[in-house]
Amino acid sequence: MSKFAHGLMPESEVHTGLKLLKKRQRNFLYLFLASSSVLIVTLLAGFLQQDLVAGYFGLTAEVEQLHIPVTAQQLALMGQEQDYFISLLSWFGWLILKVCVAFIGAFFIVHLLKKIRFFYVRFQSFILKFVAWLIGFIVLWSGLTYVQYDVNDHEEQAYSMLTQYSQHIGDSVIYQQLQASQTPASVQAYLLAQTALLHQPVDRAAAEPYVAHLVQAERDDPQFKHYGFKAEQLWTMQQQLYAKSVTPSTQALASQVEKMQVAHQQFAYALKILGGVCMVLSLLFWLLSQYFARRGQYIQQRIEN
Repeated sequence: MSKFAHGLMPESEVHTGLKLLKKRQRNFLYLFLASSSVLIVTLLAGFLQQDLVAGYFGLTAEVEQLHIPVTAQQLALMGQEQDYFISLLSWFGWLILKVCVAFIGAFFIVHLLKKIRFFYVRFQSFILKFVAWLIGFIVLWSGLTYVQYDVNDHEEQAYSMLTQYSQHIGDSVIYQQLQASQTPASVQAYLLAQTALLHQPVDRAAAEPYVAHLVQAERDDPQFKHYGFKAEQLWTMQQQLYAKSVTPSTQALASQVEKMQVAHQQFAYALKILGGVCMVLSLLFWLLSQYFARRGQYIQQRIEN
């Protein structure tokens, strides 16, 4: 019987208490990992909040996607590109998944490796333990990144082939298909303006005459409202080139722009509160986890001595 058992508490109860301490320490560690993951996601959302809110309202600062109206059926047959907000949510969802899986999974990898004596001895060094955690993080992140881009690769290639060109917009597939079709001039201008603004770098010289055509067509063409154009997309093109709304359809979105600005402020405020709460909870859970870990180590040493 150990010296610890000669105290006021029987040795069986000491072992039971030790198991309880280890369980509490493990639970607080899991809570720390969960709150830290939420904190990281909150920080990432803070950097992307403007894009998320703008994407939700469809009023982005720059053209982010190609919108094909119903009057361009020959292009729509290729498959309408996913909505920008949905695409952004998908990208953000993958980012959250990669951060959480890589961050938490790396701890589990270190925990499993510590069960092997070779690693258990070497992980007594904090530096080696951190290096193992970092390697695990990189491996998990890289694996999920490969899966993410493998899933989205086919859709991106299809639209890249449609709108991509090197020097002149006339070299693009979409331009050549439109020229060979009976598509109305305003619809062609709508599609080619987007193509020029999607080009990297932005081809303002090509975009300006097409957007100017759309501005004039909205005033003069009685069929303009029937082409299936998105007012939000027209607003974005005008903002990107003129930094203001210049047609009735885009000026009518003023109330929606105000709602977007209010939503942006509210979202930013909510993220600050959530981030602060998660930071406090993460620190608290970490301190409690370390407290119970030290208590457990102290009792274990007393039992062994």
